[in-house]
Amino acid sequence: MTGVALADLPLARQEDVLAALAAVETADEPVQPGGFRALLDPSLTAALRRCLADAGRILLRVDGGWLSGYDDTVAARLADEGAGVLRADDRAVLALVLLHTVAIPRARGKTGTSWTDAEPTSKDELAKSKIPRKTIDASVSRLRDAGVLAYGAKHRIVPGPQFARLTEKASASLWEELVLVAQPHGVMAQVIRRRRAANAPQTQEPETSQQTDPDVESP
Repeated sequence: MTGVALADLPLARQEDVLAALAAVETADEPVQPGGFRALLDPSLTAALRRCLADAGRILLRVDGGWLSGYDDTVAARLADEGAGVLRADDRAVLALVLLHTVAIPRARGKTGTSWTDAEPTSKDELAKSKIPRKTIDASVSRLRDAGVLAYGAKHRIVPGPQFARLTEKASASLWEELVLVAQPHGVMAQVIRRRRAANAPQTQEPETSQQTDPDVESP
Protein backbone atom coordinates (compact mmCIF):
# COMPACT_ATOMS: atom_id res chain seq x y z
CA MET A 1 0.00 0.00 0.00
CA THR A 2 1.43 3.40 -0.96
CA GLY A 3 1.52 6.33 1.40
CA VAL A 4 2.99 6.68 4.87
CA ALA A 5 0.96 5.24 7.72
CA LEU A 6 -0.69 7.94 9.81
CA ALA A 7 1.15 6.87 12.97
CA ASP A 8 4.52 7.33 11.23
CA LEU A 9 3.90 11.00 10.45
CA PRO A 10 4.88 13.87 12.76
CA LEU A 11 2.00 14.97 14.97
CA ALA A 12 1.41 18.19 13.03
CA ARG A 13 1.21 16.29 9.75
CA GLN A 14 -1.13 13.74 11.32
CA GLU A 15 -3.46 16.62 12.17
CA ASP A 16 -3.27 17.84 8.57
CA VAL A 17 -4.30 14.41 7.26
CA LEU A 18 -7.09 13.99 9.81
CA ALA A 19 -8.49 17.44 9.03
CA ALA A 20 -8.66 16.61 5.33
CA LEU A 21 -10.09 13.18 6.12
CA ALA A 22 -12.92 14.68 8.15
CA ALA A 23 -13.63 17.20 5.41
CA VAL A 24 -13.84 14.78 2.46
CA GLU A 25 -15.89 12.30 4.50
CA THR A 26 -18.56 14.75 5.69
CA ALA A 27 -18.86 17.54 3.11
CA ASP A 28 -21.91 17.86 0.88
CA GLU A 29 -19.89 19.74 -1.74
CA PRO A 30 -16.46 18.87 -3.15
CA VAL A 31 -13.74 20.04 -0.75
CA GLN A 32 -11.45 22.58 -2.35
CA PRO A 33 -7.77 21.84 -1.68
CA GLY A 34 -6.76 25.38 -0.75
CA GLY A 35 -7.65 25.05 2.93
CA PHE A 36 -6.11 21.63 3.51
CA ARG A 37 -2.42 20.87 3.39
CA ALA A 38 -3.10 17.15 2.92
CA LEU A 39 -4.93 17.93 -0.33
CA LEU A 40 -2.01 20.00 -1.65
CA ASP A 41 1.05 18.03 -0.56
CA PRO A 42 1.33 14.81 -2.63
CA SER A 43 2.97 12.85 0.19
CA LEU A 44 0.23 13.80 2.63
CA THR A 45 -2.42 13.08 0.02
CA ALA A 46 -0.95 9.58 -0.31
CA ALA A 47 -1.19 9.20 3.46
CA LEU A 48 -4.80 10.36 3.27
CA ARG A 49 -5.54 7.77 0.57
CA ARG A 50 -4.01 5.11 2.81
CA CYS A 51 -6.26 6.11 5.72
CA LEU A 52 -9.31 5.90 3.47
CA ALA A 53 -8.20 2.56 2.01
CA ASP A 54 -8.02 1.10 5.52
CA ALA A 55 -11.79 1.75 5.70
CA GLY A 56 -12.50 0.46 2.19
CA ARG A 57 -12.84 3.96 0.79
CA ILE A 58 -11.07 6.02 -1.87
CA LEU A 59 -10.40 9.66 -2.68
CA LEU A 60 -12.44 11.04 -5.58
CA ARG A 61 -11.67 14.07 -7.72
CA VAL A 62 -14.96 15.94 -8.19
CA ASP A 63 -15.40 19.30 -9.94
CA GLY A 64 -11.93 20.53 -9.02
CA GLY A 65 -12.30 19.41 -5.41
CA TRP A 66 -12.21 16.20 -3.42
CA LEU A 67 -14.68 13.82 -1.81
CA SER A 68 -14.46 10.25 -0.56
CA GLY A 69 -16.46 7.22 -1.60
CA TYR A 70 -16.48 3.47 -1.33
CA ASP A 71 -14.07 1.41 -3.39
CA ASP A 72 -16.06 -0.48 -6.05
CA THR A 73 -15.01 -3.91 -4.78
CA VAL A 74 -15.86 -3.05 -1.19
CA ALA A 75 -19.19 -1.52 -2.20
CA ALA A 76 -20.13 -4.69 -4.10
CA ARG A 77 -19.24 -6.87 -1.13
CA LEU A 78 -21.26 -4.72 1.27
CA ALA A 79 -24.25 -4.81 -1.08
CA ASP A 80 -24.00 -8.61 -1.29
CA GLU A 81 -24.10 -8.66 2.50
CA GLY A 82 -27.14 -6.36 2.53
CA ALA A 83 -25.30 -3.42 4.10
CA GLY A 84 -26.46 0.02 2.95
CA VAL A 85 -28.99 -1.39 0.49
CA LEU A 86 -32.10 0.74 0.06
CA ARG A 87 -35.45 -0.84 0.83
CA ALA A 88 -37.59 -1.74 -2.17
CA ASP A 89 -40.01 1.20 -1.96
CA ASP A 90 -37.14 3.66 -1.60
CA ARG A 91 -35.47 2.18 -4.70
CA ALA A 92 -38.70 2.56 -6.64
CA VAL A 93 -39.13 6.20 -5.63
CA LEU A 94 -35.48 6.95 -6.35
CA ALA A 95 -35.83 5.43 -9.83
CA LEU A 96 -38.83 7.68 -10.46
CA VAL A 97 -36.90 10.74 -9.31
CA LEU A 98 -33.95 9.95 -11.58
CA LEU A 99 -36.28 9.35 -14.52
CA HIS A 100 -37.99 12.71 -14.06
CA THR A 101 -34.94 14.76 -13.11
CA VAL A 102 -32.20 13.26 -15.29
CA ALA A 103 -33.32 10.70 -17.86
CA ILE A 104 -36.32 12.53 -19.36
CA PRO A 105 -34.54 15.92 -19.52
CA ARG A 106 -31.53 14.27 -21.23
CA ALA A 107 -33.85 12.53 -23.70
CA ARG A 108 -35.25 15.97 -24.54
CA GLY A 109 -31.79 17.31 -25.30
CA LYS A 110 -30.72 18.79 -21.98
CA THR A 111 -26.97 18.45 -21.54
CA GLY A 112 -25.32 17.49 -18.30
CA THR A 113 -22.18 15.88 -16.97
CA SER A 114 -23.33 14.68 -13.56
CA TRP A 115 -26.36 13.38 -11.69
CA THR A 116 -26.82 16.75 -10.05
CA ASP A 117 -27.25 18.45 -13.46
CA ALA A 118 -30.94 17.78 -13.03
CA GLU A 119 -34.34 19.38 -13.46
CA PRO A 120 -36.30 19.38 -10.18
CA THR A 121 -39.46 17.35 -9.83
CA SER A 122 -42.22 17.29 -7.23
CA LYS A 123 -44.08 14.77 -5.11
CA ASP A 124 -47.22 15.55 -7.10
CA GLU A 125 -45.40 14.57 -10.31
CA LEU A 126 -44.09 11.38 -8.74
CA ALA A 127 -47.57 10.54 -7.46
CA LYS A 128 -48.82 10.24 -11.06
CA SER A 129 -47.17 6.82 -11.01
CA LYS A 130 -48.68 3.73 -9.39
CA ILE A 131 -46.73 4.33 -6.19
CA PRO A 132 -49.04 5.54 -3.38
CA ARG A 133 -48.53 9.12 -2.20
CA LYS A 134 -47.90 7.99 1.39
CA THR A 135 -45.10 5.75 0.17
CA ILE A 136 -43.59 8.60 -1.85
CA ASP A 137 -43.74 10.98 1.12
CA ALA A 138 -42.05 8.50 3.45
CA SER A 139 -39.40 7.47 0.92
CA VAL A 140 -38.50 11.02 -0.07
CA SER A 141 -38.05 11.86 3.61
CA ARG A 142 -35.75 8.87 4.22
CA LEU A 143 -33.75 9.45 1.03
CA ARG A 144 -33.33 13.12 1.84
CA ASP A 145 -32.10 12.29 5.37
CA ALA A 146 -29.53 9.95 3.77
CA GLY A 147 -28.36 12.62 1.31
CA VAL A 148 -29.57 10.58 -1.65
CA LEU A 149 -32.15 13.24 -2.51
CA ALA A 150 -32.21 16.95 -1.82
CA TYR A 151 -34.66 19.81 -2.05
CA GLY A 152 -34.13 22.41 -4.72
CA ALA A 153 -35.93 25.70 -5.29
CA LYS A 154 -39.53 25.84 -4.06
CA HIS A 155 -39.04 22.61 -2.12
CA ARG A 156 -38.81 20.57 -5.33
CA ILE A 157 -36.83 17.34 -5.45
CA VAL A 158 -33.40 16.77 -7.00
CA PRO A 159 -30.68 14.11 -6.67
CA GLY A 160 -28.70 14.63 -3.48
CA PRO A 161 -25.02 15.07 -2.61
CA GLN A 162 -24.39 11.33 -2.26
CA PHE A 163 -24.38 11.07 -6.06
CA ALA A 164 -21.14 13.06 -6.14
CA ARG A 165 -19.52 10.23 -4.16
CA LEU A 166 -20.09 7.61 -6.85
CA THR A 167 -17.05 6.23 -8.63
CA GLU A 168 -17.00 6.38 -12.41
CA LYS A 169 -17.82 2.68 -12.58
CA ALA A 170 -20.70 2.95 -10.11
CA SER A 171 -22.12 5.96 -11.92
CA ALA A 172 -21.99 4.18 -15.28
CA SER A 173 -23.67 1.10 -13.81
CA LEU A 174 -26.45 3.23 -12.31
CA TRP A 175 -27.00 4.97 -15.64
CA GLU A 176 -27.29 1.58 -17.33
CA GLU A 177 -29.91 0.51 -14.78
CA LEU A 178 -31.85 3.67 -15.54
CA VAL A 179 -31.73 2.90 -19.27
CA LEU A 180 -33.03 -0.62 -18.58
CA VAL A 181 -35.92 0.83 -16.57
CA ALA A 182 -36.77 3.64 -18.99
CA GLN A 183 -36.40 1.75 -22.28
CA PRO A 184 -36.26 -1.98 -21.49
CA HIS A 185 -36.80 -2.94 -25.14
CA GLY A 186 -34.62 -0.26 -26.71
CA VAL A 187 -31.38 -0.72 -28.60
CA MET A 188 -29.24 0.53 -25.70
CA ALA A 189 -30.93 -1.88 -23.31
CA GLN A 190 -30.14 -4.75 -25.66
CA VAL A 191 -26.50 -3.66 -25.90
CA ILE A 192 -26.24 -3.45 -22.12
CA ARG A 193 -27.71 -6.90 -21.61
CA ARG A 194 -25.44 -8.46 -24.23
CA ARG A 195 -22.34 -6.89 -22.74
CA ARG A 196 -23.29 -7.93 -19.22
CA ALA A 197 -23.97 -11.47 -20.37
CA ALA A 198 -20.59 -11.60 -22.11
CA ASN A 199 -18.80 -10.30 -19.01
CA ALA A 200 -20.65 -12.49 -16.54
CA PRO A 201 -18.43 -15.06 -14.80
CA GLN A 202 -18.80 -18.49 -16.33
CA THR A 203 -19.80 -21.22 -13.92
CA GLN A 204 -18.14 -24.57 -14.39
CA GLU A 205 -20.17 -27.69 -14.17
CA PRO A 206 -18.88 -30.06 -11.49
CA GLU A 207 -16.77 -32.85 -12.90
CA THR A 208 -18.35 -36.25 -12.79
CA SER A 209 -16.23 -39.21 -11.89
CA GLN A 210 -15.62 -41.71 -14.63
CA GLN A 211 -15.19 -44.48 -12.09
CA THR A 212 -18.07 -46.61 -10.96
CA ASP A 213 -18.44 -48.54 -7.78
CA PRO A 214 -18.27 -52.21 -8.72
CA ASP A 215 -20.81 -52.99 -6.04
CA VAL A 216 -23.40 -50.57 -7.43
CA GLU A 217 -25.32 -51.42 -10.57
CA SER A 218 -25.57 -48.80 -13.28
CA PRO A 219 -29.11 -47.60 -13.90
